[in-house]
Amino acid sequence: MLPIIFVLPLLQLVILSNAATFEVKNIKFGYVDNDRTTTSRALTEKFTASTYFNVLTNFTSLNKASAAMLKGEIDVVLEIPNHFERDLQKEKYNNLGVTINAIDGAAAGVENVYITQIIQRFNQNLKVNLVQIPDQQIQPINIKTIPLFWYNETLNYKTFMVPGILVLLVTMITLFLSGMNIVREKEIGTLEQINVTPIKKSQFIVGKLFPFWVIGIGLLTIGLILAKVIFNIPMIGSLLLMYLYTSIYIFVVLGIGLFISNFTETQQQAMFISWFFVVVFILMSGLFTPIESMPKWAQLITEFNPIKYFVEVMRMVMLKGSGFLDILPQLLKTALYAFVINGLAVWSYKKTN
Repeated sequence: MLPIIFVLPLLQLVILSNAATFEVKNIKFGYVDNDRTTTSRALTEKFTASTYFNVLTNFTSLNKASAAMLKGEIDVVLEIPNHFERDLQKEKYNNLGVTINAIDGAAAGVENVYITQIIQRFNQNLKVNLVQIPDQQIQPINIKTIPLFWYNETLNYKTFMVPGILVLLVTMITLFLSGMNIVREKEIGTLEQINVTPIKKSQFIVGKLFPFWVIGIGLLTIGLILAKVIFNIPMIGSLLLMYLYTSIYIFVVLGIGLFISNFTETQQQAMFISWFFVVVFILMSGLFTPIESMPKWAQLITEFNPIKYFVEVMRMVMLKGSGFLDILPQLLKTALYAFVINGLAVWSYKKTN
């Protein structure tokens, strides 16, 4: 258990926080320039100058570009039609063909936004050069928007992900350890010996689970230190409030682990069942995908997901500086969850032993 307790959390926080990103970079970009004019070259240079695109080659035909996409050599193909510059000067209108590999729908959506933004900026600059009357150039009126980014001014995805990874760290370790601990007593045959001693069941359960509660608090402490030292994550809110909520949340996780251990006979069974539940909880917690984007029935199910509330509270307190009253709804739901699940766990333990 020592490697699980001390090594796995460090790997989770350091590796997952760098790997779990919503940014799409190094997009393999190809184009088919059928016009070969200064305007078409200026457009392709916009993509070359972008930090998101890796412009690989100029294909001589769309068929060759499609074949390269089929082989996975290219992600995006831009097709510039014949007479692109001439039609823009005469008609003030033209079409561009953009083909995107959409196997990964989320990445394709982001790539489409990047491409649209570059073309729109190019189009605005082009209007200034093309809209003219004799002896006078008409300057189009430009409306500028000045965005103000609250809570994550640099738009760093790690600021968003690290609090969620901390939730993942505390949840997985405490759930697995608590689930395996009592099952281990069954495997080596000491559980029956404990049951015939004068010790009360409540005392036995507290003695078994309390060390993992301490470990969970310790994992949070290590995670917060690493988040600040390595990733420089802002911690605007109260640390005491984070510890208060985490203390109650860990009781939920420990209760789930105890409940699982009551119905399993081996550590392998406990691990598999724990992994099943934790994966479902994580995927439906809003950690990686917004809950608002889920179907209505899935959003209703997330109301019974304790990880959802922990993710919300960590991000609210760390990044927004939310106070006690702000997280009170999540706190009350988590406390109710802890009371119910631990009650069921203790009841099932008495019933089966």
